[in-house]
Amino acid sequence: MDSEVALQEEDMDGSWTLLSWLASLLMVFGGALPYVPQFQEIQRSSNTEGFSTRVCLVLLIANILRIFFWIGKQFELTLLLQSVVMILTMFAMLHLCCTVQNTNRVSTKQHRLTDLNLQYFWKWSAVEDYLLFCFGFTVLCAVVTMLLLDSAVFVEMLGFLAVMFEAMLGVPQLLQNFHNHSTKGMRGKADLKQADGVEAQHSSTLHEEEGMTRKDEDQTWLMEDFIWILTRKPERLQSEGSATCII
Repeated sequence: MDSEVALQEEDMDGSWTLLSWLASLLMVFGGALPYVPQFQEIQRSSNTEGFSTRVCLVLLIANILRIFFWIGKQFELTLLLQSVVMILTMFAMLHLCCTVQNTNRVSTKQHRLTDLNLQYFWKWSAVEDYLLFCFGFTVLCAVVTMLLLDSAVFVEMLGFLAVMFEAMLGVPQLLQNFHNHSTKGMRGKADLKQADGVEAQHSSTLHEEEGMTRKDEDQTWLMEDFIWILTRKPERLQSEGSATCII
């Protein structure tokens, strides 16, 4: 009888271990999965106008800061791996956008980081420039973190900044949609919201002030929904062959 109980307990432990591994994998790759449809849409249409590369900027900064926060105050390893995966995903998106834009560009003039032209900040023609910028930002963070690692206030500030940038994730896409007066080319909008919500919940383990930034993030998504409603109406009318609608 005791042996049967022991076997059942071992089976339960094995099941929980498997579920724990699956949950960890979902947390690591779940934040990046919604960008797969967007990646495929850009590949299919050879058009990047519906996607704001500044989304990549926000996520790169947020996840780099999160990694340095982990150095100062170690949290769950799964979240650290999630940041690494998200950084790689954003570089993959930037590489695709640069490739498509260079293919479609009529002018031969290219914009590089070394031009030091703020007008074309984060609108560079080569993915190497994005890598160089992130490398410089990482080195700067590394130096400052080494100098102030013993300061609890500084470490907590890193966590707060990481969460704050995550909360701003919807802003670049909102501005892009408003500028285009369209959401054409944007895929998986609801999935992006859901994934970002999950990521913000994960970030609550990083900083107790996450609730404040989460509220700001929800307000941003509501604004994007409003822009989406305004821009979808003329798109629908045009697709049906109606006259152009003036908002």
